[in-house]
Amino acid sequence: MMHKISLVYAWMVWLLTAWMPDLPMLMRLRGFLYSLFMARAGRNFQVSSGARLYGLKNISVGNDVFVAVNVVINAGGKIIVGDEVMFGIGAVVVSGNHTLVNGSYRFGPMDRKAITVGSGSWIGANVTLLAGSSVPNSSLVAANAVVTKHLEIVGVYGGVPAKFISSNLK
Repeated sequence: MMHKISLVYAWMVWLLTAWMPDLPMLMRLRGFLYSLFMARAGRNFQVSSGARLYGLKNISVGNDVFVAVNVVINAGGKIIVGDEVMFGIGAVVVSGNHTLVNGSYRFGPMDRKAITVGSGSWIGANVTLLAGSSVPNSSLVAANAVVTKHLEIVGVYGGVPAKFISSNLK
C-alpha cells in the first residue's frame, strides 16, 4: 500500500511542479517535495522540470545533488547517490531488470540490484545506469554511455557498455 501511495505522491509532485521554471529556488522546492518520501536527501537537492523519480523510499541522495531535465530514476532496488553529483539531461537510472520465465520477460519476477554513484561524479546526458552498476567518486560517464557493472577506477568512462577511457585526476 505504501508503494502505491509513494507512486501517487511522486506523480502529484511532478504534476504540480512541472509548469515551474528551472530556477534554483524552484528546483530545490521540487527536491524538497520529493525528499519527503525518500530514504534520505541531503541539503540543496535540485530537481529540474520533467524529471521523474519512482520508488522514492529506495532513493538516497547526498548534499548538492542536481537532477537535470527529463532524467528518469526508477528505484525498484536501492539507489545511493553521493554528494555533489550531477545527472545530465535524459539520464536513466533503473535498479531492476525483468527476468525470463517460460520464454517471456513480461511476467518474470523483478531482479533488483543496488546502484551507487560516488561523490563528485557527473553522469552525462542520456547515460543509462543499469541494476548492479556503480560509478566511483569523482568520475565522469560520457553522454550516451550504458553502465552495466561496477566501475572501479576513478576516471572518464564512455561507450556501450561503458569502458574506461582515461584518468581525470591531475
